[in-house]
Amino acid sequence: MNSNDTFTVAGRTFSSRLLVGTGKYKDMDETQKAIEASGAEIVTIAVRRTNMGQNSDEPNILQVLPPDRYTILPNTAGCYDQKTAVRTCRLARELLDGHNLVKLEVLGDEKTLFPDVLATMRAAEELVKDGFDVMVYTNDDPIVARQLEEIGCAAVMPLAAPIGSGLGIRNPLNIRTIVENAKVPILVDAGVGTASDAAMAMELGCDGVLMNTAIAAAKDPVLMASAMKKGIEAGRQAYLAGRMPAKRFASASSPVDGLFF
Repeated sequence: MNSNDTFTVAGRTFSSRLLVGTGKYKDMDETQKAIEASGAEIVTIAVRRTNMGQNSDEPNILQVLPPDRYTILPNTAGCYDQKTAVRTCRLARELLDGHNLVKLEVLGDEKTLFPDVLATMRAAEELVKDGFDVMVYTNDDPIVARQLEEIGCAAVMPLAAPIGSGLGIRNPLNIRTIVENAKVPILVDAGVGTASDAAMAMELGCDGVLMNTAIAAAKDPVLMASAMKKGIEAGRQAYLAGRMPAKRFASASSPVDGLFF
């Protein structure tokens, strides 16, 4: 990839457009190896489920994913109301010495893990006013995406499919519409299953993709992390190259004019 092909969120510039989570790996060693293979620069950590220093007598994930190497993106996974999500972000800011870049998700249903959009908006508004740079998980509704941008979110992260489902992008037209109308980075979040899904997201013009289960639940997470890195890069290059128009009928690969016989 062109080293100048970067994206910026909340004033921070990154070369890798693959963001990865840290849950569901078998141990810290596998977590570290998979994330290294992914080439990711932004790593998201569920504050309510992972020790980032809250418990001094337990392994601290920051020991294998040091903040001087990775940009840590605390997230509010497992939060089902505005108050808990906001409190979780504030805890993360304390644990990370004033770090204010967070991923907000407020879930509305334990079975589907779809977002509670109204609670998400209220929490986003409160966090933005409190000085946080909010990257926000939401559904694939272009109107909601616009409203979250207007609230002041640093990035909008529409789902491709339900969290952990591996179904891939179910509604590419909505994702493309969100991208075309956005003035902040748009990153697909949730539902990616394999490298072709990641490539599709990038071909739609997304600035990046965040994933966890697609890598961690693979038979070989380290190899899948490497595949995802390549999928992101291929999709981005295809988007920049500009694909040919789709046609219903054949078009000869070689010109027919000027034949010798």
